[in-house]
Amino acid sequence: MSKEIHNRYREEEKAEQEMAQENQDLEQESKEEVAQEQDNETKSEIETLKEEVEKYKNQYLRTLAEMENFKKRFNEERVKERKYAHQGLLEKLVNIVDIFDKAVNIKTDDQKLQNFLTGFVMINDSFKKILESEEVKKIEALGKEFDPKLHHAMESDYDESQPENIILEEFQTGYTYKDRILRPSLVKVNLKKKGTDENE
Repeated sequence: MSKEIHNRYREEEKAEQEMAQENQDLEQESKEEVAQEQDNETKSEIETLKEEVEKYKNQYLRTLAEMENFKKRFNEERVKERKYAHQGLLEKLVNIVDIFDKAVNIKTDDQKLQNFLTGFVMINDSFKKILESEEVKKIEALGKEFDPKLHHAMESDYDESQPENIILEEFQTGYTYKDRILRPSLVKVNLKKKGTDENE
């Protein structure tokens, strides 16, 4: 009888050990699953963070490039503003020079008027020196080929003795200011009118 009890006791003990082992195995599996899940979550978080870092890096580089471009444009504008700072004043000044040019070319026998005109010539020369010092130059027009960048055609006529597209007359002198057109020349251009060709 005691042997039977002993065997039963051993079987129960063995069953308990097996159960304990199973519990340990289950616990180990559970720990491994949790560890795997945590590892997957960590990897996912790392990937998300990497993507965010890349996104912010790109935004930073784009903003930096835009800032550099803005500074470049701003500096270019400042240089232009300084370079052409006197343009408005010089446009008014060339109009005054035109008036003086007409005045000093008046032909007269009156001595008093001639004395006045001598003073005007001096003033006109002073204005022209100011324009020259500011790099304002007259545009050559009379006898030159018409250039729409420099000349503005007010009229056209045809003179057979002159090549076509040549400027026959200048109504108003044009000026350049550095590398800009301050005022275009107003001109008459030599153009063959329709019907003057023998073939027509």
